[in-house]
Amino acid sequence: MSEIGGYYDLNHCKDILESSIAQSIGVYGVSPSVGRIYSVLYYSQKPMTFSEIQAHVAMSKASVSNGLRELTDKEMILKIWKKGKRHDHYIVEKDCYKTFLKHIIKMISLESHIMKNAIEQTEPYLRELVDNETGESKDETEKVLKLIENDKQYLEWTSSISNAMESGEFYNFFPKSKE
Repeated sequence: MSEIGGYYDLNHCKDILESSIAQSIGVYGVSPSVGRIYSVLYYSQKPMTFSEIQAHVAMSKASVSNGLRELTDKEMILKIWKKGKRHDHYIVEKDCYKTFLKHIIKMISLESHIMKNAIEQTEPYLRELVDNETGESKDETEKVLKLIENDKQYLEWTSSISNAMESGEFYNFFPKSKE
């Protein structure tokens, strides 16, 4: 296909869009090469087999296999079975809102888990230290305990955001665009 009246043809436009997704998908914790797999599936009009994906992205079998597994684990794509077909087919979760919220919820949960463990591990010792110290050392320990209290408030706040995302209440404040 060629350019028409200064505009790109469909394939060229899809190439540009697929490339942008492949580059920007890093926010979901995947590499640009895995992003290429995702973008091919995103713009595909039909479910694709492993071989079709591999041919389109021109990557090794191992790289495509690892990429598909990573995207499946992140719930960004689904492996589906088609009646009468020997091979699995893959489709992308086209609800970008859902994909985004799932990712943010997972990241909030991971952050919370790490921080809560550190607080649980250190706070009792810091409280004991503050009871037994004097002077600058006590002041410094009290400042660390104050930061921990701020961290706890932050974790409660992010937890409430995560809960609102999971329940759908989030959309009351940030509605999806209407199509």
